Amino acid sequence: MNRPFRILGLQQIAIGSMDKQRLKTLWVDLLGIPVTGTFKSERENVDEDILTLGEGRAAVEIDLMQPLDPERKPAVQATPLNHIGLWVDDLPAAVQWLEAQGLRFAPGGIRRGAAGHDICFVHPKGNEQFPVSGEGVLIELVQAPPELCG
Repeated sequence: MNRPFRILGLQQIAIGSMDKQRLKTLWVDLLGIPVTGTFKSERENVDEDILTLGEGRAAVEIDLMQPLDPERKPAVQATPLNHIGLWVDDLPAAVQWLEAQGLRFAPGGIRRGAAGHDICFVHPKGNEQFPVSGEGVLIELVQAPPELCG
């Protein structure tokens, strides 16, 4: 296949829980991975701490998430491994091409994510119109910064 984009690497993993403090006990207190930011969004129903593992181009974001309202969606706590994020060199081209191949995207389109990059999500379940999906895994496509696109 002739794709108009490249996947450049793992950008993040996101882990959900009803109580992100319990996640921080493991990831921050015991494993020593530093918190480098926070993000709250009513629209995304999330309160998250952003950790950074590694440095430079090899850095991977680890998001520890809890819902602002456990009764609302998206339910960031519903699956402990909430989603994985992949760096992509041309997000708009990727979305356009992947949709044409039958890939289903989650509602919301391309938008600014917690770390300041443009993002969108591949839906974990296909449907009649878009039969290709993440097969049970929510996948975040993240526009890579220019220094990664080299």
